[in-house]
Amino acid sequence: MMQIFCERLKELRGLYHYTQRQMAEKIGISQPSYIRYENGTSEPTLETLAKIANIFDVSADYLIGRSDY
Repeated sequence: MMQIFCERLKELRGLYHYTQRQMAEKIGISQPSYIRYENGTSEPTLETLAKIANIFDVSADYLIGRSDY
């Protein structure tokens, strides 16, 4: 599940043309923390997962691989 999250996070960030720094600022965390999400070495809190889903207008289920949309 974490691998899917990492892949989808990177893909969505690329589609929106956001840098890792911009994403970190949007969700209120440090850039190194955000990078750990994309690398799969750290998992976001539920609150942070919800923020990411809202930024990209997708469901949390999509982000974690429980749905395909």
